[in-house]
Amino acid sequence: MLPSIFLTALKLTDFRNYPQASLVLDGRHVVLTGNNGSGKTNLIEAVSFLSPGRGMRRAAYGQVVRKGAPAGFAVFTELEGMEGSVAIGTGTDGAEGTGRKVRINGTQAASGDELLDHVRVIWLTPSMDGLFTGSAGDRRRFLDRMVLSIDPAHGRRVADFERAMRSRNRLLSERRMEPAWLSGLEEQMAGLGVAMALARRELLSLLTGLIAESEASSPFPAPEIALAGFFADAADAPAIDLEDRYRAMLEEERFRDAAAGRTLDGPHRSEMAVRHAQKDMDAALCSTGEQKALLLGLVLAHARLTRRVSGHPPVMLFDEVAAHLDEGRRAALFDRIAEIGGQAFMTGTDRSLFEALGADGQFFNVSDGRIQAD
Repeated sequence: MLPSIFLTALKLTDFRNYPQASLVLDGRHVVLTGNNGSGKTNLIEAVSFLSPGRGMRRAAYGQVVRKGAPAGFAVFTELEGMEGSVAIGTGTDGAEGTGRKVRINGTQAASGDELLDHVRVIWLTPSMDGLFTGSAGDRRRFLDRMVLSIDPAHGRRVADFERAMRSRNRLLSERRMEPAWLSGLEEQMAGLGVAMALARRELLSLLTGLIAESEASSPFPAPEIALAGFFADAADAPAIDLEDRYRAMLEEERFRDAAAGRTLDGPHRSEMAVRHAQKDMDAALCSTGEQKALLLGLVLAHARLTRRVSGHPPVMLFDEVAAHLDEGRRAALFDRIAEIGGQAFMTGTDRSLFEALGADGQFFNVSDGRIQAD
C-alpha cells in the first residue's frame, strides 16, 4: 500500500552539487545509495525545504546555492499532501541567498509556515548523533522542531519572542531604561514565552504517553523526556499567573540583564532532558550505540505523534541510519515506517542494507551528482 502523503516529483536547480536534477517518484519509499560525497544527502536536504526554516542542515541559503551559479537555487516538488495534490516551489533569487520564497500552486506564500498546511517533514541525520552530549541550544532547537509539527503556530511564537527580546536587550545595552518601552516589550515576552513553554511541555507529555503505549514491544530503548529550565516545575499553574510571574521577573532583572548584555531568564534558556528509562541513566552517559538507538526511538515516536495529532503521517528523512543498525533493528525500523504510513527517504552506501524493503522501495544510485534508477 502506498503512503498517504508522498512526493511524486522532485526537481532541483543550482542546489548544492546539482546544476539540474529531476526525480520522478511513484509514491513508494525512496532509497538513495552511492559513495560518500556523491550527493545523496543533498537530495534529501532539498526535501527538507518543504518545511519552514533552513532545512535539515540549518545552512545559510548562500551555502546551498551551487558554487559558480549565476543566481539562487530552486527546489520544485509535486506531492499528494494533506490538502490533496499540490505543487510547491521554493528557493532564492540571488546567489547571495539572503532569503527564500515559497510558491504553492504558483501563488506566492505569505510565509514558509504555509508549508505546514500541506506536509510535515521530520528527519534524522548523522550530525544529530551528538544531540544528548551537545549544547542545550541544540536540544532546544530539536524540541521546537518537534513542537512545530503538531503546533504550526509555534514557530511564529518563537520568532516573535526572539524579536521582542532582541529589542529589550538593545534598550538595556544602551541604558535606555524607559519604563513604557521596556514594559511593553516585557508584556510581549511574557505572553509569548509562557505560550512557548506550555507548547513544549504539552508536546513532551504527549510523547511520553505515546512511548509508554509501545514500550514493551519496541526494539528501541525507551527515552524518558522532560522539559528543563524555564518554569519546568510549574505544571499546574494557570498560564495567566505564569505570565505575571515572568513579567515581574523581567522587570526586576533589568539592571542585571543590562550588565550581562542579554536576557538571562526565559524560554530561550530551556532545554529537553533525556534519560534511558530502562537503565535510569542520563542519555549523555549512555554508550554511543545506546544514544543512537534512543534518538531513533524518539524520532519514530515523534513521527507517530505527528500522525495522531495532525491526522496525516509526515514525510520522513533518514540519512545514513541503516548502517548503524543490526539486521533485527533495521527490520524493526522498516516496520515502524510502514506503520506510520508516510513516505520515507533513506540514504546509504550499501543497497543490501535496504533489501528488506523489497517492492515497497524505489531505488536510485547516486554518483557524482548523477542519479539513475537502480
